[in-house]
Amino acid sequence: MKESEHDETVRRINELARKAKAEGLTDEELEERNALRKKYIDSFKSSLRSHLENIKFVDGDEEK
Repeated sequence: MKESEHDETVRRINELARKAKAEGLTDEELEERNALRKKYIDSFKSSLRSHLENIKFVDGDEEK
């Protein structure tokens, strides 16, 4: 997910969260919120997985 798309997704999730607390959400808004949350979580997992795959462990004993 591009950074601008990520920012827009987070902005919309926050809008829906505020509306949910204030007055509740319609069925369509609930579906949109759930889809946006899934998209955000999938993007987060993908990014984390990528970072973890690029970690290299260095054993201090090998340097001696």
